[in-house]
Amino acid sequence: MNHSLVTADRTTHLKIVAVSLVAAIAVIMVGITARVTDNGASANLQAHGPVLKAGKPAAVTARDGTTVQ
Repeated sequence: MNHSLVTADRTTHLKIVAVSLVAAIAVIMVGITARVTDNGASANLQAHGPVLKAGKPAAVTARDGTTVQ
């Protein structure tokens, strides 16, 4: 058995190339056949409720248990 790629013979390299080619084809096929179900839900999203506006920015720090704003 060849445990090193340096001393491996031609058939071992061929096996490695073949296995990697099959794995790459499998990954590509899974990527092609995978689909995201789009039932139009993203087009129907609507915001309900009051509109909130951002207030003034505030810096909050804590030191020795006291909070300073």
